[in-house]
Amino acid sequence: MTDKLDIAQVRAYLTGLQARITEALNEIDPTPFVTDSWEKPAGEKLQGTGITKIMEGGPIFERAGCGFSHVSGPQLPPSATQHRPELAGAPFEAMGVSLVFHPRNPHVPTVHMNVRMIAAKPEGKDPVAWFGGGMDLTPYYGHDEDAVHFHQTCKDALDPFGGELYPRFKTWCDQYFCNRHRSEQRGVGGVFFDDFSELGMARSFEMLQSVGDAFLKAYLPIVYRRKDLPWTERERDFQLYRRGRYVEFNLVWDRGTHFGLQSGGRTESILLSMPPEVRWSYQRRDPMGSPEERLLSHFLVPRDWV
Repeated sequence: MTDKLDIAQVRAYLTGLQARITEALNEIDPTPFVTDSWEKPAGEKLQGTGITKIMEGGPIFERAGCGFSHVSGPQLPPSATQHRPELAGAPFEAMGVSLVFHPRNPHVPTVHMNVRMIAAKPEGKDPVAWFGGGMDLTPYYGHDEDAVHFHQTCKDALDPFGGELYPRFKTWCDQYFCNRHRSEQRGVGGVFFDDFSELGMARSFEMLQSVGDAFLKAYLPIVYRRKDLPWTERERDFQLYRRGRYVEFNLVWDRGTHFGLQSGGRTESILLSMPPEVRWSYQRRDPMGSPEERLLSHFLVPRDWV
């Protein structure tokens, strides 16, 4: 493998990853995925194609969306150049797989994963490409062993590429997935990276693949462990309330959402991360020592899990 970016190879990996993940999910929940293959019509700001796969109303997953997109546009949106101002206005090509799974059982955490590549093509200069992505876990009723397993799997995926990457990407994840307007973490974190090419194109792409390939190993054991636990309406109410925090983050802070909307992306696919049901409560306060309060005091604080 040379150190040049092979767009076709990246695309083949990402579409294969989407297929593997949705097939594995159907082994737990047989509800069929609806497959929506789309193409941006001529004349729109953004051009490209994609495959959105979404499951709704299943016994295990209330909503599970996994989308692939491969798009190009005349200029990078502001969300993509805030760390690279020299590329502002450059034409670009981007592709990635993004998923969010919202389980029905409040004891099964919501999960997010994204792996992507962006290539800027400034006029008169060589293309500049980088990778981004990661995964993070958002429990409603936390279990230490689940957080440890998730983080250990992330660490194992990154260690072959440098022992400093997991702690660095873990901290990055804690800092990124934070509802800063509430001074509150979205979940127990995981790993997150962006604008990454420092290992060279070939090795950086290998790292991206390692993260993508680790997703099922990180999440599925937790689903199998928690999916049959009994739950009550009280726990369902808390799950819907906490989903509100998820929505707040995605709309207010998430760079991926902003990138898609600013660049003229496909709104229906960009917002596939939204939960099917959600609730807000005004100044809710849960009793000290309750499982609901413990989520905030024990799990939704940055900490070392491995």
